[in-house]
Amino acid sequence: MIKHNTNCKLALIGDSLSGGGAEKVHALLSIYFNQAGCEVHNIIFCDAITYDFAGQLLNLGTIAPKANFITRKCKRFQQLKTYFVQQEFDAVLDFRMRTVFPLEWLLSKSVFPKKTFYTVHSGILNYYFPKSPFLSRLLYKDHHIVAVSKAIQQAVVTQGLAANSLQVYNPIDLKSIGLLKQEQCEQDAFIMGIGRMNDEVKQFDVLIKAYANSVLPSKKIKLLLVGEGKHQAKYKALAEAVGVKEQVLFKGFVANPFPYYKMALFTVLTSKNEGFPNVIIESLAVGTPVVSFDCFSGPNEVISHGSNGLLVEDQNQAQLVKAMNLFAENEALYNECKRNAMDSVAPFDIEIIGKQWLQILKNTVS
Repeated sequence: MIKHNTNCKLALIGDSLSGGGAEKVHALLSIYFNQAGCEVHNIIFCDAITYDFAGQLLNLGTIAPKANFITRKCKRFQQLKTYFVQQEFDAVLDFRMRTVFPLEWLLSKSVFPKKTFYTVHSGILNYYFPKSPFLSRLLYKDHHIVAVSKAIQQAVVTQGLAANSLQVYNPIDLKSIGLLKQEQCEQDAFIMGIGRMNDEVKQFDVLIKAYANSVLPSKKIKLLLVGEGKHQAKYKALAEAVGVKEQVLFKGFVANPFPYYKMALFTVLTSKNEGFPNVIIESLAVGTPVVSFDCFSGPNEVISHGSNGLLVEDQNQAQLVKAMNLFAENEALYNECKRNAMDSVAPFDIEIIGKQWLQILKNTVS
């Protein structure tokens, strides 16, 4: 039974502690669990750490980095297995993508205890489940699946991918955000898009084209893109091709994006799919409304159309332009959404989501 001020031992496992939404949730929960009195162990597979975290760290990414592929993988697997035998964890939370079925089978059957919670942070279920529902149920038998949105949980159930599924939203730390947003941000009027540019899921090309076709350039409202990756050069070329080279600002990686969220007129999300987009809740947390495609999954579980933002029919680029114009020209609607933004994400504060996690652990860990 888990309660505050206990010595319950938890393993939080992630691909890294840097860069993505799942990694940010891992780091934030490590701090919460640590403050709640749990003994927290963080285990990461890649040597990348930029987020603050709490507890002990096993960084598998530093083990035999110059060895050949097979030797490196074997040494890291053996170190991981030995660590689990030594520590005897009460429960495990796994935040990784899980795409290599043989590896996941080994981990599930020979390393991780039954009291393991496998989180699912993307609507692309192939990142987490074998394509065969039979193999998926076999892999996750006696374990728990935790979906970050109701839509993902429903998909897991409908497709028969796991016997035990729960749903817990991603948390945000509203107290910390309140401090981080106070940093100065010197910038002309702008709207904002944010995310990694290493794949095309975020569809910054769609955002750039929509911006170019909107009234925003004529109103001297720029588009600020925060993030970096291999597709950045392509997006810069597109901005030039559609005639908004000077109006689209590529900010690159920003350690603290909250001052930019705060100063933005609104934030835009144009993803093909999501899990539970931190971009939306982070923007609303500083009082900035959001325009978003109603993609699978997450946006319609946060955005109330016309109350704290605007939901656009999934992948409808013409409607996206209209929504952006509406926020730029309808002052009453915009102010209404801005007024409601911060209160709308209060249920996602770490103090609430963290307690949900502690209750889940209390109910399943004896």
